[in-house]
Amino acid sequence: MKKRKTVLVTGGAGFIGSHLCERLLEQGHYVIALDNFFSGSKDNVLHLLDNHRFELVRHDITMPYFAEVDEIYNLACPASPVHYQYNPIKTIKTSVMGAINMLGLAKRVKACIMQASTSEVYGDPAVHPQLETYWGNVNPIGPRSCYDEGKRCAESLFVNYHNQNGVDIKIIRIFNTYGPRMRPDDGRVVSNFIVQALKGEDITVYGDGTQTRSFQYVDDLVEGMLKMMETENFTGPVNIGNPGEFKIIELAEMVLKMTGSKSKIVFKPLPKDDPIQRKPDISMAKEKLNWEPKIPLEEGLKRTIEYFKKTIL
Repeated sequence: MKKRKTVLVTGGAGFIGSHLCERLLEQGHYVIALDNFFSGSKDNVLHLLDNHRFELVRHDITMPYFAEVDEIYNLACPASPVHYQYNPIKTIKTSVMGAINMLGLAKRVKACIMQASTSEVYGDPAVHPQLETYWGNVNPIGPRSCYDEGKRCAESLFVNYHNQNGVDIKIIRIFNTYGPRMRPDDGRVVSNFIVQALKGEDITVYGDGTQTRSFQYVDDLVEGMLKMMETENFTGPVNIGNPGEFKIIELAEMVLKMTGSKSKIVFKPLPKDDPIQRKPDISMAKEKLNWEPKIPLEEGLKRTIEYFKKTIL
């Protein structure tokens, strides 16, 4: 077995955080999950609470936190527009002050710290597919800026703590991720479509449905995160996403077919600053991390539909 570490996961009761905690425990580590339960849920980690190596702490990372840890995964931040636009000031504070607090902790205890950044740093991209060298096309005062600019600022903080204070950092840019434990009300396209189809409600497609997204299954993302943490002498940023590109309308049709739903597709206006296309270039992840996604959309959707059948019906 690898050396047993103590790992701090902020946002550990969230959709992605809970899957990461699970994997870290499987590897034999001690895990402290911090969460303020704004978009995370205790339900996501209930099955881990009996594990003596797991600790769940209600804490908001806009406040400092102290613990002796070897690694930190900084995932805390609402990540769907419904949640991050609910309280935009809180969202940007979580990204910026949260990064400062966690970097301060990493500096004190000499821990390696990973920032879960996002493809949103590319904004509505003028370059396709998106490479890590692309600087992005973000509206700094638009309705999504609390999230986009918060994450961009966090990346800058990470790089500066590394350059100025020698903190061991990692930055990954996560592209659209889906899977079990997504919240049914999080407003993301995969959960929206599945929940609407299962409930027999109209499926709402924003715009004409020709805008594209790339969807990665959560297990692939967690694998990419663990590989990034293990890779020495590489700080990133690195794209972690599935380069398979699908039109939103194709996703809607796939969900309808797989759920056997009689729901109708209805079209609504596209929200402001919503990106028209999104697709990661993952050559760097392949080269540096020896990572690429394994789970095709159909397989991942099948598992996610099963999860929602159990939880919402």
